[in-house]
Amino acid sequence: MISIQGLRKSYGDAPVLKGVDITIEDGEIYGLVGVSGAGKSTLLRCINGLESFDEGKLEVDGTDVGKLSERDLRLFRKNVGMIFQHFSLLERKTVEENIAFPMKCFGIPKDKRAARTAELLELVGLADKGKVRPRELSGGQKQRVAIARALTMNPSILLCDEATSALDPNITRSILKLLRDINRELGITIVVVTHAMSVVKEVCDKAAILDHGSVVYAGDVKELFLMHSDKLEPVIGKTHGFTAAPGETAYLIAQCVDDETLLSRLAIGSGVQFRVVWGGLDSYRGQMAGSYVVAVPDEQRDALEGFFEKEPSATWERLDGGER
Repeated sequence: MISIQGLRKSYGDAPVLKGVDITIEDGEIYGLVGVSGAGKSTLLRCINGLESFDEGKLEVDGTDVGKLSERDLRLFRKNVGMIFQHFSLLERKTVEENIAFPMKCFGIPKDKRAARTAELLELVGLADKGKVRPRELSGGQKQRVAIARALTMNPSILLCDEATSALDPNITRSILKLLRDINRELGITIVVVTHAMSVVKEVCDKAAILDHGSVVYAGDVKELFLMHSDKLEPVIGKTHGFTAAPGETAYLIAQCVDDETLLSRLAIGSGVQFRVVWGGLDSYRGQMAGSYVVAVPDEQRDALEGFFEKEPSATWERLDGGER
């Protein structure tokens, strides 16, 4: 488990982290989301001790990172793998040599390095690329090599700093699938720094949204896309702004279903006249998830709420005053 309590970090007079509190459970894929300058990469680097912090406490599997000596930090980092946006491969080394490099640094015997390297090449789908050099690989293949290298010392945690932002959408999806497979097969906790909500939807179980060094949301990703759309504003801008007309009541409704939208059932089954004020659905883990705001005449409010009460997939709330 990663436990972060009251973490503060400044560069000179500029605060970067302002009392961050986050808990990441073992085996989760957890997103740290925010625009450039939100503090997410700094927070990630605090987790593996590449950055110090000014105040607070950060524990990884019971180890207080802030109290580790330089020697203990080096040993600690064996348990924390890290991959970066631009791969950071050694161009003069072969793929095999790149993957084996951390093991060589820690004195692992050559035969064990070779066996582990072959195992990891198979895992990331590059079993036939061991003898080539990075310049002969595509961007997606280079990132697969970087992932394999990060796994050489059997870490329990994998940190990903904008690991897909330099890749095209199709390759991004393949890398995210690889990360999901690694998480599922090896039980590794994965922390993903990203500015892209599409990455969060595709791979993360939980996420924290950072805005100017503060956490404005931390929790379940599905809940974020359902009933907490306003929390997305630091990342994607204002998501909605509306006022119900006089004589109307507005409702926020949300769903996560496999097929038909709640709006379709509402139109067919409620007998209520309504208009859609704001909203939309998006794909989340093979389901359609999202939220809408609908406005109905006040005299039909009871009928609409009666429909909601009988509809098992409906999550809803009345927006008093018609604003949100």
